[in-house]
Amino acid sequence: MIAVFGHRNPDTDAIASALVYARLLARQGLEAQAYRLGELNFETAYVLRELGLEAPPMLPALPAGTEVALVDHNESAQSAVNLTELNVTRVVDHHKLGDLSTQAPPYLRFEPVGCTATVLLKLFREAALSVEPEEARLMLSAILSDTLHFRSPTTTADDRAAVEFLAPVASIADVEAYALAMFAAKSDLGDTPVSQLLKMDYKVFPFGNPAQQWGLGVIETTNPAYVFGRKAELLQVMAETRDSDGLSGVLLSVVDILNETNRTLVPGAAEQAVVQGAFGAGVTDQVADLGERISRKKQIVPALETYFAARS
Repeated sequence: MIAVFGHRNPDTDAIASALVYARLLARQGLEAQAYRLGELNFETAYVLRELGLEAPPMLPALPAGTEVALVDHNESAQSAVNLTELNVTRVVDHHKLGDLSTQAPPYLRFEPVGCTATVLLKLFREAALSVEPEEARLMLSAILSDTLHFRSPTTTADDRAAVEFLAPVASIADVEAYALAMFAAKSDLGDTPVSQLLKMDYKVFPFGNPAQQWGLGVIETTNPAYVFGRKAELLQVMAETRDSDGLSGVLLSVVDILNETNRTLVPGAAEQAVVQGAFGAGVTDQVADLGERISRKKQIVPALETYFAARS
């Protein structure tokens, strides 16, 4: 059986794409099972609840050599802890190529689009397979989430066309209303522990040579005031995470979905120097205004890569 899973701290695309790709492989005659590498965020839980679907099970400890398929990621730091021991036979992704190493030639499908689900829809069409309503809603939800309903600069014409195709199949007449409902669910953070807030959409990236490890979190919300109301708690847990995980720095971008702005929490002097150097942004009261840089993949990580490369 092929174990299919997305990245750690999964978002809606990681979960939806794992479920959909496992179904696609099964319809092509391959035994496959979707898994997850972390707890669901509130938006993803809402999407599955609306569909009446259970979350995929947590990935168990897999023996060396187990056949796996990766979706929405390809870097070992974001994947299963023993990825290098597993047999990666398939990857469907929309990120840049990372440090992936395989035991044999794999099937790779990478495209510069806003969401892995957009690529999966193409695979359905290329295989001449119909898209079922449940699959359509999963893929539609993933695209709306990853592109922030087309607000993100990662959005492409392919993403828009995919949503236009999927919406009637999913029986979603008002896409904007559905997207806003998803974002409202994502923003209903209540008394969520700050450690969970930090890690809801959090990835560790290597920058420079020799590589420094940086934790980059994102909270996308329609209610940024709630997040900044817990600023002191968040800054403390960011500093604790940096120290306990042996990281060079941790940043947390608070993205206002509706106004398309990014204010980033900066816990210490090291992070402040990097934010000022990489983005030319001042830091006031441990907050940096990064303006319209709302995409970690397209606007935050590349700027940091350029900054650290110049100092290697």
